[in-house]
Amino acid sequence: MFDWDDLRHFLATARAGSTLAAARRLGVNQSTVARRLDALEAAAGVKLFERDRGGAALSEIGADLLAHAEAVETAVAAVEHRLAAQRRGMAGAIRLTSSEALATIGVIPALGEFRRLYPDIQIDLVLTDAFLDIEQGEADIALRASYGLESSNLVSRKIVDDYWGVYCSQAYARTHGAPATYADLAGRAVVDGEGALETLPPMRWLREATGAPSPLRCSTLNNMIISAKAGLGLVALPCGMGDRQDDLIYCQPVADGLQPSIWLLTRQDLRRIPRIRAFIDFIVPHLVIAARQTPDRSPQARRDAVRP
Repeated sequence: MFDWDDLRHFLATARAGSTLAAARRLGVNQSTVARRLDALEAAAGVKLFERDRGGAALSEIGADLLAHAEAVETAVAAVEHRLAAQRRGMAGAIRLTSSEALATIGVIPALGEFRRLYPDIQIDLVLTDAFLDIEQGEADIALRASYGLESSNLVSRKIVDDYWGVYCSQAYARTHGAPATYADLAGRAVVDGEGALETLPPMRWLREATGAPSPLRCSTLNNMIISAKAGLGLVALPCGMGDRQDDLIYCQPVADGLQPSIWLLTRQDLRRIPRIRAFIDFIVPHLVIAARQTPDRSPQARRDAVRP
């Protein structure tokens, strides 16, 4: 039976055309290459090269073996790469929890580039508006929209402010008019949140502002967007998500003080793991850039817009 090192010398000789050139490529003596080839031919029971003073040419059987040897070389290289990545801590899984909105706006669009940089890191993305328990290991990293963080041993980092607004479809605006002021909201139909979304302050604010029963409640923001596009009523959305919808019109901001911030959280012990650190350093600037790709809906921007 032959080993991988014999195949390595076989490939080097086939590519270089002689045992001397192969020895130079491998950084060994020519006699070592010749001995390895002899061992491989003896183990295989066939002649792989026609060797003379002019070099070493593949035999018919050797030429047939070449592609298979190259496939073994590729597989061995993949194993070596995987082991090296594991030693560097740049391999393995990261369990990331995020809301659907954050994943849609900033996380998923950036993962292609992250995979190119770190092909051995697997991202397990858990989309939920519920807060998973990071300290108990339900996730490694959390991206959360929050109005404030409870005291804990978690490492937290504020990324951007998350402004919300009221949106309606273009068809709705043509039929009912787009509500530009708080008073305009009274009596309007609202596509409301259900489950974890129902208790969010922007949802509650819009519900109370209209004072009308909702024709539809949805448990995901994507379904709320689809429902608003169908003309079922007004909807409260993160501006980073609503402004990206061609069929929706921004009507007005949700009241000041009801705008959360986006936070990244992880455990103290996890942030020292190279793959966790690499993902945090990668995703934070991508989320900041994603936030800048839509109109500035901050209170300061609104004040600047009305100045003479």
